[in-house]
Amino acid sequence: MLREEMEMMMSERNDLLKIVGAAAVLVANTDGRHLPEEAAEAAEMLSALVNALPEETLRDALESVHAEVDANDL
Repeated sequence: MLREEMEMMMSERNDLLKIVGAAAVLVANTDGRHLPEEAAEAAEMLSALVNALPEETLRDALESVHAEVDANDL
C-alpha cells in the first residue's frame, strides 16, 4: 500500500513538473506589453511564482518539457 502511494505521488510530481515547465517556457516567451491588463497581471503572478522555485526544481521542470536550459537564465 505504501508503495502504491509513493508511485502515485511520484506520478503527480512528474505531472506538476511538466505544468511548471510549460508555464516557465510560456512566461519566458511572452511579452507582457502585448497582453490585456488582466492577462498581464496573471502572467506577472505566474512569473513571480516560477522565479521563487528552487533552482533544482525549476531545472527539473524545464527538463521535463525538454526545454533548453541556460544556467545563466536560472
